Amino acid sequence: MFKPVPVAIGLRYLRAKRRNGFISFISLASILGIALGVTALITTLAVMSGFQKEIRDRMLGMAAHATVSGYGEPLQDWQRAVQVAMGDPRVAGAAPYIEKEALISAANNQPAMVRAVIPAEEGKVSVLPQKMVQGKLSELTPGSFNIVLGRELALWLGVGVGDDVIVTLADFRSTPVGGVQTMKRFKVSGIFEAGYNEFDKGLAVVNLSDLQRVLRMGEGVTGVRLRLHDMDQAFAVARALALKLKGPYRVSDWSEENANLFRALKMEKTVMAILLSLIIAMGAFNLVSSQVMLVTDKQADIAILRTLGLTPAQVMQVFMVQGSLIGIIGTLTGVLGGIGLTLNLDAILQGIEKIFGVQLLPEDVYYITGLPTDLQASDVLTIACVALMMAFVATLYPAWRAARTAPAEALRYE
Repeated sequence: MFKPVPVAIGLRYLRAKRRNGFISFISLASILGIALGVTALITTLAVMSGFQKEIRDRMLGMAAHATVSGYGEPLQDWQRAVQVAMGDPRVAGAAPYIEKEALISAANNQPAMVRAVIPAEEGKVSVLPQKMVQGKLSELTPGSFNIVLGRELALWLGVGVGDDVIVTLADFRSTPVGGVQTMKRFKVSGIFEAGYNEFDKGLAVVNLSDLQRVLRMGEGVTGVRLRLHDMDQAFAVARALALKLKGPYRVSDWSEENANLFRALKMEKTVMAILLSLIIAMGAFNLVSSQVMLVTDKQADIAILRTLGLTPAQVMQVFMVQGSLIGIIGTLTGVLGGIGLTLNLDAILQGIEKIFGVQLLPEDVYYITGLPTDLQASDVLTIACVALMMAFVATLYPAWRAARTAPAEALRYE
C-alpha cells in the first residue's frame, strides 16, 4: 500500500493472468532468453579465465616474475645483486642464471634455450625441482657437465637419461683459424615436464659453473631472476633493484616478456564476451515484442488510468517497471544458473565423458586433467549490469508508446 501508483500497477500487470496467452509466452521467452545469455556468458568467461590462469601459472612456475640483467655485458657482481634483492620484503627469492640459444643434437637436431642455474638455489625462483619426472636437479653438479631436458625435447631428440647430446651454442670464439662455434658434449641426467610446450620442448638446464667454463665467462652471469610475493609488482621491484645497484642494467618482467600472449588471450576473451552478449540482446528484443503487444492489449486500461488522473509520464513508468522486472528476473536467474553451472562444470564434463564413453580433454594433448574455471566477481557484476541495461533500454519504446495513447481513441469501441 506504500508503493507509488505506477510501481503498484506495474507489479500487478506482472502477476496478473493475461487474456492473451501468447503475450505471456513471449514474456516467458524473454526471461529465458536473458537468463540463457547471462548463464552462457558467465560460464564461458569463467572457463576462458580459468585457461588463462592455468597458462599463466604454468608459465610463471618455470619463468621468473622479473629479471635484472647486465646491459650489453655479463653481470659480474651477482652475489651483491642477490643480497640486495633479498633485502626487499616484496622479493620471495632470487637466483643467478645464464641463458643462451643453442642447437642440441643427438638422433635429431632441435633448437632450444639453454639455461644455467645453481641447483640448490633454483627452487627459490621456479618449480623446476618439483617438475622432474626422471632424475633429480641436484645431479647437475659442478664439473659433471650433466644436462636436464624437457620431456618433449628429449622425445624429439630420441634420448633418455644416461645418453649424450651435443650442445652447439650461438656464441663464437676466436681461434688461430678464425671464429668457431662453441660446442660441448653433455650427459642427460634428468627429464622434467612443466606442462607448457614452450618449456617442455624448448628448454634445457645445466649447472651454472659448467656453462661459465664453456663460455669462458669467469664469474659473470646473464642476470638475476626474481620471484615475488605479488607478481603484479614485478616491474617496480626489478627497477628498484636496478637503481640500488647503480649501474647500466636491463629490467624486464613477466608481462613484458609475454606481452603478445596475454594480449591475445585478453582480446579473445573480449571478443567472445561481445559475441555471447548477442544472446542477451535476443532476449531483450523478445522483451520489446512482448511489451509492444502488452501495450496494445491494455489500451482500454491505459485510457481508464488516464481518465482517473495518471499522467503520460506515470503511464510510461508503469510499463517500464513491468518490463524492467522481467529483465531483473531473467538476469538473476541467469546469474544463479551461471554460477551454479561454473561451479559444477568439471563434474558435468566427467558425467558426459562417462555416459558417452569419450574423452573431451585428452591429458596428453591439453596437459590438464579437468576443465579449469576462474569465476571472477568483476565479470559476473559486469555481465549482470549489461543484461539489466539491455532490458531497461528495451522497455523505453513500448512505454513511450503507451504514454502516447489517447483515452478517447482507446475507449471509442469499448
